[in-house]
Amino acid sequence: MTATIDDFHKIDIRVGTVVDVQPFPEAKKPALKVFVDFGPELGTKKTSAQITQNHSAETLIGKQVAAVVNFPPRQVGPFMSEILILGFPDDAGFVTLVHPSKPVPNGGRLY
Repeated sequence: MTATIDDFHKIDIRVGTVVDVQPFPEAKKPALKVFVDFGPELGTKKTSAQITQNHSAETLIGKQVAAVVNFPPRQVGPFMSEILILGFPDDAGFVTLVHPSKPVPNGGRLY
C-alpha cells in the first residue's frame, strides 16, 4: 500500500522528555508505564510500553523520545494509554526507542 503526503500529515509525531516511569505488574507482557512531557501545548501524556528488555526507569528518565500523540486513547488493562512511543526492533526483536540525536524543545513535530 502506498501512502500519500496527506496520510503522513495526519499522524502527529512529537518529541517529549520522559519525566516518570513506573512498573506495570498488571500487564500481560513485561511493560512500563511511561510519562512524557511534550511541553506547554500538549502537557504530560502517558503510555504503556513493552520496552523492558532494552530500557529501565533509570535510563529513561530525562531521555527525549518520539511518540504519536493523536491516536485515540487505548485501555491497556487497568491503565489508559494516551500516546504511542516509537521504536525499532534490535537484533533480538526487542524495542529500541527513537530519540533525537541532540536535545530539542519538547513538543516539536516531526517533519
